[in-house]
Amino acid sequence: MDVEEIRAKIRNDAYVYTSHADIERQADDLTLTQVEEALLNGEILEQYTNTGRGESCLILGYSSDVPVHIVCGWRGEQVAIITVYIPGPPKFIDARTRA
Repeated sequence: MDVEEIRAKIRNDAYVYTSHADIERQADDLTLTQVEEALLNGEILEQYTNTGRGESCLILGYSSDVPVHIVCGWRGEQVAIITVYIPGPPKFIDARTRA
């Protein structure tokens, strides 16, 4: 996946949330605007070439000073936001480093 292509899709509202992503976003008290902001300034940390549902990637972006991880894939021509969370223990040491 290409971060510039993802950003263009976000700017053009060509994206969808999975129900899982929306649940996780709300659990971390993140707004839709914060997720969009993180996607627009984010970078790809990990690429997943074939997860059984096609390619996807993990993006690290920031909303203000809050790090946000977003896993994105494709649903047709739209970006699918698969999950959203604030990285931290026990899975992450910091925003970039897995535990």
